[in-house]
Amino acid sequence: MSGDDRQIDAANPLIVVVSGPSGVGKDTLLERMEELHSGLNFHFVVTATTRDPRPGEADGVNHHFLSRDQFQDMIRNDELLEWAEVYGNYYGVPIAQVTDALSAGKHVLCRVDVQGAARIRTLVPEALFVFVLPPDKDALRRRLIERDQDSEESIDRRLKSAKGEIEQAPRFDEQLINHDDRLDEIVEELVEIIETESRRDPPRKMDL
Repeated sequence: MSGDDRQIDAANPLIVVVSGPSGVGKDTLLERMEELHSGLNFHFVVTATTRDPRPGEADGVNHHFLSRDQFQDMIRNDELLEWAEVYGNYYGVPIAQVTDALSAGKHVLCRVDVQGAARIRTLVPEALFVFVLPPDKDALRRRLIERDQDSEESIDRRLKSAKGEIEQAPRFDEQLINHDDRLDEIVEELVEIIETESRRDPPRKMDL
């Protein structure tokens, strides 16, 4: 399935912040959502980062891969909605993508870490915040190992961070459990949440 002929009402376009611990599957969830619903009124933000591309990743598709100098220029020029240094690399959400998509009547999907979600909450408190949870700690460790991107020390560090991050889940509007064998179901749950919230009365205000 490569598209969707439906149109989710975006008369009130939302900023949708998808967060969760490292390895929980945020990227996989949104990539699958884009595959299944490319025809809907969604814009999937391409974040900027200073980390190296992983195998199979393309610049401008998975991320905008920048040098540290380029990223720092974006910070100085106020070109980022939010940014953070995570595990030695910078990550940020280009603000122009967000404002352009909202102006075009599209819901904006941002994937960020928990710190990034907290910063966006201070800027856009009525954005829709969704937290992605693993089914259990063992599943999170297995996913980190299977993606083959981290040392054992790095995996342990990420799992320790995940414990504190998961404790923040109740602060989010919605929580989704990302089971290994139910990805498409989770995608549909997220689409339904966005559709429902876009019709809320009074509407959420996306003031930047």
